[in-house]
Amino acid sequence: MAELVEPPPGMGYPGKHYYMIKNTLFELDANYEPIKILGRGAYGVVCSAVNKETDEKVAVKKIKDVFEDEVGAIRVLREMRFLRHLRHENVIELKDIMMPPNRKNFKDVYLVYELMDTDLHQLITSPVPLSDDHIQFFIFQILRGLNHLHSANILHRDLKPGNVLLNANCELKICDLGLARTISTKVDECMTEYVVTRWYRAPEVLLGCDKYSTAIDIWSVGCIFAELLGRKPIFPGSSCLNQLELILNVLGKVSEPDMRFVDNLKARKFIESLPYTPPMPLQELYPAANPLAIDLLKQMLIFDPSQRIKVKEALAHPYIAHLHKLTNDQPADEVSDEEMYEMGVKELREMMWQEIANHHAEAYGDIES
Repeated sequence: MAELVEPPPGMGYPGKHYYMIKNTLFELDANYEPIKILGRGAYGVVCSAVNKETDEKVAVKKIKDVFEDEVGAIRVLREMRFLRHLRHENVIELKDIMMPPNRKNFKDVYLVYELMDTDLHQLITSPVPLSDDHIQFFIFQILRGLNHLHSANILHRDLKPGNVLLNANCELKICDLGLARTISTKVDECMTEYVVTRWYRAPEVLLGCDKYSTAIDIWSVGCIFAELLGRKPIFPGSSCLNQLELILNVLGKVSEPDMRFVDNLKARKFIESLPYTPPMPLQELYPAANPLAIDLLKQMLIFDPSQRIKVKEALAHPYIAHLHKLTNDQPADEVSDEEMYEMGVKELREMMWQEIANHHAEAYGDIES
């Protein structure tokens, strides 16, 4: 239970209330009342809360000492910026960012999101049965949200079941854009930063390729798709090398033309050294699956990223095309994140303040900074 407490020494700012929940102090705007802790992790602590002005339940993420890790601070800033620009029913909405009480030395950040019931990981590992209609609807919504991200020039780069939130009515929203990056107007852009939880990592990332594109997100969707069909991960690698071996055990030995994208000589030699293995038919792996689902999955899990199905093509696939015909999605405005890099803490703090102020100006009208 949340306990309203006196502000610690040096705090006690007007318009803020202080709550202790399971040994974590929350400094919240007065219109928010916390309910309970939802989760903890390297990202921070999340609690459910109610907006007393609207009676709406929300999720509040506290990111403590955000500037202690500059890379982490950039990720938070990036997610703020991206979600301020993105407006789509299959992408989580950032409803509010609480204004820090002090522009020059604030340390903690509080992000307010829509409150969802669960995530795909929890659903997949539960005993709840999933019909083909369920899986169809989930994949359709993931692709629809991903299409919106890609139209804004954004790669998610960390799609996995835990980053796909659900409500009881099967409404789905992609979340956690902390590892997302913008892409250039070129087909590919050199990006070497660590991306994607291993089990959902595309071959081009595992092989250390300097260039990758929106195809990495499609591979991740394919891994999620397979996990929905089989109720367990398709490639649960224990290391990057083992991950690659598991992928090739299913896809079979890679031909020379399909390795043209591999620009890492050592990685290419490793693949060439592997014995021939025939591809494993996905229909045998998932015998109860709809043949159309298998056909779409095959086109997502293609080793060569240039041959992998694109998000718009996937939405037009017969497995989900009837759902997509009912929508009229508009492309998002493109977003840039390049100026965030090579900055010190002082510059990052000021940029984050400005981003929070921009969010409030858009949501509530101009504010004094």
